[in-house]
Amino acid sequence: MSERTHVKLELDDIQRGVLSPRPSPYAATYILFRIDDRDRGRELMRRVGAVTTSAADTVSPLGETWVSVALTYHGLKALGVPRESLETFAWEFRQGMAARAKALGDVGESAPEHWEAPLGTPEVHVVLVALAPDSTHLEAAIDRARPAYDALPGVTAIWRQNCHALPTETEPFGYRDGISHPAVEGSGIAGSNKLEVPLKAGEFVLGYPDELGGIQTPKPEALGRNGTYVVFRKLHQRVALFRRYLKDNATSPEDEELLAAKIMGRWRSGAPLALCPLHDDPTLGADPYRNNSFLYEQDDPAGFATPGGSHIRRGNPRDAAVAGVPRLHRMIRRGTAYGPLLPEGVLEDDGADRGLMFAFVGAHLGRQFEFAQSEWMNDGVFFGAGDARDPVIGAHDGSGDFTIPRRPVRRRLVALPRFVVTRGGEYCFMPGLTALRWLGDLTD
Repeated sequence: MSERTHVKLELDDIQRGVLSPRPSPYAATYILFRIDDRDRGRELMRRVGAVTTSAADTVSPLGETWVSVALTYHGLKALGVPRESLETFAWEFRQGMAARAKALGDVGESAPEHWEAPLGTPEVHVVLVALAPDSTHLEAAIDRARPAYDALPGVTAIWRQNCHALPTETEPFGYRDGISHPAVEGSGIAGSNKLEVPLKAGEFVLGYPDELGGIQTPKPEALGRNGTYVVFRKLHQRVALFRRYLKDNATSPEDEELLAAKIMGRWRSGAPLALCPLHDDPTLGADPYRNNSFLYEQDDPAGFATPGGSHIRRGNPRDAAVAGVPRLHRMIRRGTAYGPLLPEGVLEDDGADRGLMFAFVGAHLGRQFEFAQSEWMNDGVFFGAGDARDPVIGAHDGSGDFTIPRRPVRRRLVALPRFVVTRGGEYCFMPGLTALRWLGDLTD
């Protein structure tokens, strides 16, 4: 690893959506665009550049409200970015998420041929994300951004997904969400785990040294610097199926909650098993200064508190002894719920579409997002569990299992169904503000 040296990020050139934690509660929307006219597309870049908030603007004119914009590989091509520049972007980005489906575990009913149109197709060029504390402020943010794309022939809005975060900060399965986020050197934003050393800026923002001392920057520098890669995924959650599975495999309501905690690695309140393995502690779960400050190796190497195969331990093994170097696969994850909540206690599916719009932010698509999906979520070799998959989001087919270490005899859940189905997604590049102007100034 490279030496720890202080790096000052150019926050006024980085989009706020890259590093800033989201307010709570909040509402958000994703709008996808297709560019059919290159000149109009460039005009769109000039306009959105004027309404996109930077990471230096901790309070926008509308309060905790901001707009972000990202482009797919096909979007960069539609704007006329030269081939010699396109070829300097990550090869996974150039291929696109649909082409990477098998590696990501997007097979069977999660395969691209079943995705929601137009997700995963060359039609998607621009992704605009607006976020605000509530729906009223969200509509105001959209209204503020609307002049950027309204009355632009040749630029067409082709898809929209509204999302929301609840005051309880829970996701559709009922767990408190959005707890863990890393500290990034030079950002001025504290991480959620005071025991974790801040990560090098180049792990998340292009143009800066990363944990290995390398610098990733698409060319020219005016386009690549201060940008990042963003993965958007629409993930449908089978809430009734998840509830039924827990109930069918539990001996009591208390055991049901324990199973839910062992599968996730946290109680539904957000309290981590690492700090309260025997019972829930809602006060701890709601405390952002304590609910993520823990490690695994010294206190729980065998996973008796937090199973090695639990969702949060797979997603961030922290200091646990696993194959590889966890810091090289660290990423910023954000999830926003969509659709109506299934009423408490209901065990039958009501047919409604609900789940998470998931976003990953990082400078290394391959060794961050794709590695975590293929090696940590859909395999278990890295911690000695063979081909076992993540019990929550793994690509299950009904034949998988989940082991809970326990004395004197371990507990094993079998026949895990697929609780989360991919409905589509995109690999995107989120440019810096200078890069948005560069894209707007392109000429043939």
